[in-house]
Amino acid sequence: MYRNVRSATVIGLSCRMINVEADISDGMPLFDMVGFLGCEVREAKERVRTALRNCGMPLPPKRITVNLSPADVKKEGAAFDLPIAIAVLSGLGRIPEEALFDTLFIGELSLNGKVRPVKGILPIVMAAKEAGICRCILPKQNVKEGKLVHGVLCIGVETLTETMEVLTGKKTEAVEETEDLSEKIENEKAYEEDFGELLGQESVKRGAEIAAAGFHNLLLIGPPGAGKTMIARRIPTILPPLDYEESLEITKIYSVAGLLPADHPLITRRPFRFPHHTITATALTGGGRYPRPGEISLASRGVLFLDELTEFQKTTLDLMRQPLEDKQIVISRLEGTFTYPADFMLVAAMNPCKCGYFPDRTRCTCTMREINSYLGKISQPLLDRLDLCVETPRLDYRQLVKSGGGESSADIRRRVIKAKKMQEKRYADAPYSFNSELPAGAVKKYCPLGSRQEKLLNSAFEKLNLSARAYHKIIKVARTIADLEGADQIDEQHLAEAVGYRSIDKKYWT
Repeated sequence: MYRNVRSATVIGLSCRMINVEADISDGMPLFDMVGFLGCEVREAKERVRTALRNCGMPLPPKRITVNLSPADVKKEGAAFDLPIAIAVLSGLGRIPEEALFDTLFIGELSLNGKVRPVKGILPIVMAAKEAGICRCILPKQNVKEGKLVHGVLCIGVETLTETMEVLTGKKTEAVEETEDLSEKIENEKAYEEDFGELLGQESVKRGAEIAAAGFHNLLLIGPPGAGKTMIARRIPTILPPLDYEESLEITKIYSVAGLLPADHPLITRRPFRFPHHTITATALTGGGRYPRPGEISLASRGVLFLDELTEFQKTTLDLMRQPLEDKQIVISRLEGTFTYPADFMLVAAMNPCKCGYFPDRTRCTCTMREINSYLGKISQPLLDRLDLCVETPRLDYRQLVKSGGGESSADIRRRVIKAKKMQEKRYADAPYSFNSELPAGAVKKYCPLGSRQEKLLNSAFEKLNLSARAYHKIIKVARTIADLEGADQIDEQHLAEAVGYRSIDKKYWT
């Protein structure tokens, strides 16, 4: 008897629908599986056979052939265990064929028949909805994640026996309603860190505020112990809140990576990724034998913080140059091409030299050759892609003992949100959300300059020997500064401040 069960597999961040076909016939007892299978899928027949026996449903001496189609798509992972078991049971006549209509199955089986959670449930349920499937039977631990997609009935099961009872109509309690997680997007939820805890460094806070308002890349440079890491860790507390679509996009990435918590699967805060400087190129950009998202994709719509920037491998850092421009990373492998999002805000921190005190010659012991060698670890093309370079000076004693901190994150965030709303209004008919996303061709349209502003920018361009990319970045940063002040036009003072954030890097890289 022939039966067909619907399932799916994750390829990159997208999904392909998979038909799990089972044919049961007389002949020499055999359990064979075909269909371009990975090693985990080939091992599924032993897990399925043992799970059925331990659930009191041993396989009869029949010839069983299971095919996973289409055959040109590589199937990986253990998520096909449950659909294979259901297809075989239906082929044996233990599950009515009509119970399989418009239903997708996904889940790994333990040898005792328990259904274990798997990765990538959110994109799978999204693909099921697009394919017109109205019901998904999932592992119990994944059901909340599946119910983030509205319009699809997600049923959580714990065992193979429970799945049988649901399909045969003996049990309906598995159909549960969960709360609408779409309303749990974080707005003013408190963070553990707060800008109000920082003493001094007002100019650095200003740079961080501008970067957050326009989603600009930021470089913090200064001596050790000046507060670079503390400031970077607090940038997520002033970023605009996520909307539901952004939250689902981030959740989808974390679902594929297997990093979602089972109790509350919806990501409601902008990510903050903080990889160590020993990270490999593959871990940073993504890929591997079985391609998965890297840190730049896990930081999408949030912050990627690289502390001690010069300690990273230069070749690893340079891999970010294209994703910083394209907002995505394309990984090509023999099995195919995988595209992951990389729309992140890069925040980097570094010392100005090996000892950390340049240009303070009263404390710096490095020679100019050593300083140039140290700073040379950051390539000019990568440096050119950083919108703001902010110097973090050493705090003096009076600032340390001063009572009370500065502005709180909530106060700064209100200004950032106000600036973000101006950008949303400006780009209502364009595919941009932040000023930093403007392509070169759209800068003149959305950031027009007067004659005095052009004269100032021309002078800065010549004196600082800027590139065309740096020219456009100065204008986009100036647009963000104007937005923070509620100004409709870019003024000279906005441009002058934006130029100042580009001139600091020239102070060190000369």
